Amino acid sequence: ELPAIIRDIDENAKARVIVISSTGPVFSAGIDLAMFAGGMAGGGDKNVATYGAEFLILVKQLQDSFNAIEDCRIPVLAAVQGGCIGGGVDLVTACDIRLGTQDSFITIYEVNVGMTADVGTFPRILNLMPEGIVRELAYTGRKMGADELIRHGFYNRTYDTQEALTAGALELAAEIASKPPLAFYVCNKMITYGRDHTTADALDYIGVWNMSM
Repeated sequence: ELPAIIRDIDENAKARVIVISSTGPVFSAGIDLAMFAGGMAGGGDKNVATYGAEFLILVKQLQDSFNAIEDCRIPVLAAVQGGCIGGGVDLVTACDIRLGTQDSFITIYEVNVGMTADVGTFPRILNLMPEGIVRELAYTGRKMGADELIRHGFYNRTYDTQEALTAGALELAAEIASKPPLAFYVCNKMITYGRDHTTADALDYIGVWNMSM
């Protein structure tokens, strides 16, 4: 449901900012591993190649869920409380801005179940934290708390409580929403393009874009 909701808000101009938040003690417990186990169990009469092809289709669908966030023309904020585990990290790395409570943490948990994060964490988190830190998290699966996350630039801000986090996220969203929407649409595009291309390419792209606009 997530990509359909994001695209509906974006394409039909239903908001100027999206805040993704959660309720309960954790932000996200991560992906449901049963979907993979079920695929294996149901594949008794399938060969390895058939199962592999079906697995790739599933992964592409999951990746699309979070690509929709990064492709969104309007800013997307993540408000993280408690744990942000495995697939939850894939989700928040696709957002433009991340905020968290002081008791929150992330963990690239996949190594603990013999997997690697394949839904978006690695290509995106390397733009947020140093490579050595990312490798440590990926290789150990350890929890990284709010103090480290803000020190490494993963979080923009932290808050003492979930209530303060929600209020802070909505306050920041309101500030962003008060700006001309075309301006932050272009900023969004240029920042992402500049991240993924050389400086020379990005300067040329920005110049042509502004000329056209």
